[in-house]
Amino acid sequence: MKEQKQVILVVMDGVGISNESFGNAVLNANTPNLDYLRKNYPNTLIHAHGTYVGLPSEDDMGNSEVGHNALGCGQIYSQGAKLVQESIASKTIYQTETWKNLVNFCKEHNTLHLIGLLSDGNVHSNIYHLFSLLEQAKKEKIKTVRIHILLDGRDVEEKSALKYVKQLEEEIKKLNDSTFSAAIASGGGRMVITMDRYEANWSMVEKGWNTHVLGQGRKFKTAEEAIRKYRQEKDVIDQDLGEFVIVDDNNNPLGTIEDGDSVIFFNFRGDRAIELSKAFDEKDFTKFDRKRIPNVFYAGMLQYDADLKIPKHYLTEPPKIENTLTEELIKYGIREYAISETQKFGHVTYFWNGNRTEKFSDELETYEEIPSDIISFDQKPEMKSYEITDKLIAAIKSKKYDFLRINFPNGDMVGHTGNYDKTKSAIEAVDINLGKIMKAVDEVNGILIVTADHGNAEEMYQQNDKSKKIPKTSHTINPVPFILYGKNIDNFKIKDGNFGLANMASTITTLFDIEKNPVWLESIIDKK
Repeated sequence: MKEQKQVILVVMDGVGISNESFGNAVLNANTPNLDYLRKNYPNTLIHAHGTYVGLPSEDDMGNSEVGHNALGCGQIYSQGAKLVQESIASKTIYQTETWKNLVNFCKEHNTLHLIGLLSDGNVHSNIYHLFSLLEQAKKEKIKTVRIHILLDGRDVEEKSALKYVKQLEEEIKKLNDSTFSAAIASGGGRMVITMDRYEANWSMVEKGWNTHVLGQGRKFKTAEEAIRKYRQEKDVIDQDLGEFVIVDDNNNPLGTIEDGDSVIFFNFRGDRAIELSKAFDEKDFTKFDRKRIPNVFYAGMLQYDADLKIPKHYLTEPPKIENTLTEELIKYGIREYAISETQKFGHVTYFWNGNRTEKFSDELETYEEIPSDIISFDQKPEMKSYEITDKLIAAIKSKKYDFLRINFPNGDMVGHTGNYDKTKSAIEAVDINLGKIMKAVDEVNGILIVTADHGNAEEMYQQNDKSKKIPKTSHTINPVPFILYGKNIDNFKIKDGNFGLANMASTITTLFDIEKNPVWLESIIDKK
């Protein structure tokens, strides 16, 4: 390496690029800094969805986890849905020791429980994976299956829960007979129960435990009744619907989790599955009072954290990501700094380093987390952007670090609320802080890269009916920006080509004037 320099990477989470103005909180926000960069500095669009990040098809939306995996490793690995899809298609999932143990543990007298997000969003789960599990359970002569459904409205249309409940009920009807009984036992909105992440709100997980395991919660005869009743009482989207417990004719819960049962969390994405997995797996668990701890065999669809071995048992092997950017930079003594607030802290650390909790080098890697507020993020669309920017600028000016990265969660987290006006405010907050970072980069003669991990905020309304402003809360398949800024970029040019997030690692090593790892995809830039 000829010269030590500072390279700063800004990831604007959930900020895609689209020329369609309808519902576009990115295009319609006041963003003088982003506009200036795109007009005056080298930039292009790169892909952050589908096969570019290891997902099955070009129709699959990217997400923060696969996006940061790709950014941090320079390669494309089969991810989440694709891994599980391949395992189910080949039937290898049902040949694993974990599946055999799940079957044997509950086969004689007890119940198999399936917990997960009920949709085909393909970000956390896929309803067709659930159908496969149900079909195989019957083939294995399991007598009773109870399903605990988490309602989406975030990765799919905001009020689509009844559609997915109907599909599940039809599948159950096909399978049920005198030898097999499957039924929905409990559920609730994904942002109300069970699916917290990064330990931001353990009360969500406690509420999920009480609902799924103990059968404590508002009682209904059917899931459809619960959804319609909650919507009638309070106009909220699916992710915010309250918890419910399905009861029999005697008003008893239809499917509490008991000793001798087996439990599968059929989500394949890790961040929102780790906490419930801890509640089932950890003997010394202290985050909340579980009240009753059933003796069950518990497994995840994947192992959600390989370093911490969460959960202990899992059905599909996660991608074994090797040759990450961090490993390569360490060889050259390059000092790294990573910061975000809680909601995306794991993305610039764990996911960035190839699903690794521990640092590769305690000496060369520094992490800083700013605690997120426990509120609906449209209440404070700036989130912690000012705080994390101040910390990043202090780190830049300290000159203790060579490669610094930051994630602004605003475009994604506020975008998921479906509130268009507040999402515009979120983008504007990011832009203000981007301007501050640009000034700090100038002061140290550094180089700044501005990008995103996937789209979201640029499509806040569903595009199929522009006569109505129907909120869209899911990610998109739009490209994301790649912008190069700084006083020392005259020697670089953006190459012609079709690039994605996985081209970022070799781009960063190009800026540092070091060789890329030979297994990586090519750099987006080249020397003139």
